[in-house]
Amino acid sequence: MTTIKNYELWLTDAYFDEDTRKELKDLQGNEKEIEDRFYKDLEFGTGGIRGIVGAGTNRMNKYTVGKATQGLANYIHKYGEEAKERGVVIAYDCRHMSREFCQEAALVLAANNIRAYIFDDLRSTPELSFAVRKLNTIAGIVITASHNPAEYNGYKVYWEDGAQITSEHALGIIEEIKKIYDIKDIYRLNKDIAISEGLLIIIGKEVDDEFIDAVKKQSLRPEVAKKIGDTFKIVYTPLHGTGSKPVKRVLKEMGFTNVIAVAEQDKPDPNFSTVKYPNPEERESFTHAINIAKKESAQLIIGTDPDCDRVGAVVKNNSGEFVVLTGNQTGALLVEYILEALKEKGKIPNNGTIIKTIVTSEMGAKIANEYGVKVFNTLTGFKYIGEKIKQFEESNQYEYILGYEESYGYLIGKHARDKDAVVSSMIICEMAAYYHSKGMTLYEALQLLYKKYGYYREDLKSITLEGKEGIEKIQNILQALRNEGVEYLGSYRVVATEDYLLQRRLNNKNKTEEVLNLPKSNVIKLILENGNWVALRPSGTEPKLKIYVGVEANNIKEADKLLKDLMNEMEFKVNT
Repeated sequence: MTTIKNYELWLTDAYFDEDTRKELKDLQGNEKEIEDRFYKDLEFGTGGIRGIVGAGTNRMNKYTVGKATQGLANYIHKYGEEAKERGVVIAYDCRHMSREFCQEAALVLAANNIRAYIFDDLRSTPELSFAVRKLNTIAGIVITASHNPAEYNGYKVYWEDGAQITSEHALGIIEEIKKIYDIKDIYRLNKDIAISEGLLIIIGKEVDDEFIDAVKKQSLRPEVAKKIGDTFKIVYTPLHGTGSKPVKRVLKEMGFTNVIAVAEQDKPDPNFSTVKYPNPEERESFTHAINIAKKESAQLIIGTDPDCDRVGAVVKNNSGEFVVLTGNQTGALLVEYILEALKEKGKIPNNGTIIKTIVTSEMGAKIANEYGVKVFNTLTGFKYIGEKIKQFEESNQYEYILGYEESYGYLIGKHARDKDAVVSSMIICEMAAYYHSKGMTLYEALQLLYKKYGYYREDLKSITLEGKEGIEKIQNILQALRNEGVEYLGSYRVVATEDYLLQRRLNNKNKTEEVLNLPKSNVIKLILENGNWVALRPSGTEPKLKIYVGVEANNIKEADKLLKDLMNEMEFKVNT
């Protein structure tokens, strides 16, 4: 069906509600906007769907959510009656239409005779992952767009192990979605009927309590919070999202009673009215928190994103100024803290392992190796870390300790299978308090790591290319690099090229090839002299091309210069 015919169908057919048709009527004459809303269906990718909330086939609305859910339901049917009986658990965050999308998904599942469990209010993504395992459901759904701007929402699918779906399941669901010829064939059960027939079950406090208990068990030095938790001052912001209740609760129950919440950002707000982006990677997100920390002489600031699966930490540097730690810096600190604590107790497993992604700093890997712990790399995306955890459990070959990625996602423990900002917030606070008890700030602890393991620095820049043309340009840039190859980046020789789409590593010195045993992904990584590297990949959730750079040098000044040079060279190559 053409773009215009799709638009006219949604504009005139009584199947679509009055608000939808009115929204589309107001677009008459705006051909570019109509094309963007209808030139394609909102695609179900490797984990789900994400897009701008609004009317149209290329937007997040109850009809596209219903279609995705019908595809999931059809896929679950293939697993038989037991799978339908086990059901699906659904969580949602504070975004526009999250509650409505949650109910839509639940009632479509119910219409397909699949039991749906939904929370009585908004919940974090890691609790959804935990609930899948706790309730033994066949799948899970979380309605969120993570740290995207306010106009976005999304729909992520989890499988029975509590991790985001792998490519195998994603492709199976996509095939079922493709078979849905007419969106008007999707049915939903009446809510009251669904409840009376046991196909819609409301859950709440009992799952919350068990999730918090599971998180608290991951504490490595619980005595620290009990000793100084009443004087160690923490400022916390949930950035208007789901983290407020679970993070404050777990910190209080562990003994951190001097936690100051940022009042302006403590309540759910779908407009994220105090920030440009609700992203704990951005210093701007911490403006209110930093002002409070200065006034209150706080030792630490932490902030979680709207669905509370990522956390950022802000600490004082040697000049007394608050600085936002990068995800790589926090990751390295966690690796050292966790392994040191385990070593003290004699609890580092002989087959212990840490998992990180291919665009995450090598500093954490160097620290892990120092403790005799093996490190595995995965593609970008925490679902690949979750997949590894499952493989380790099934084979008993390795014992999982920690998984993390540069984009502020960490999982300590195996209570969940996705990054968890609740447990990470707890461990970061415990870690900072531990160093404080030793007379050090977290910033000073980081400087000691640099001196011991090397001066690692990383950077990420995103080039936004929106719309149909933007998507095509991103693909063309990557394909051009793939076809032409890169021998030098400025004056720096490229010694190897890793192409994860072609699943090969090309050694530029001797022209030999190695197989990369990771799933296919449109990522190109250039390995430079001295182990420095540059990687490019399209964002899986936003219209962006991402450029990553990682370097190691003899000191911070040298590392920063090298980092800047390589990023400039890569940006120039991409833009010409």
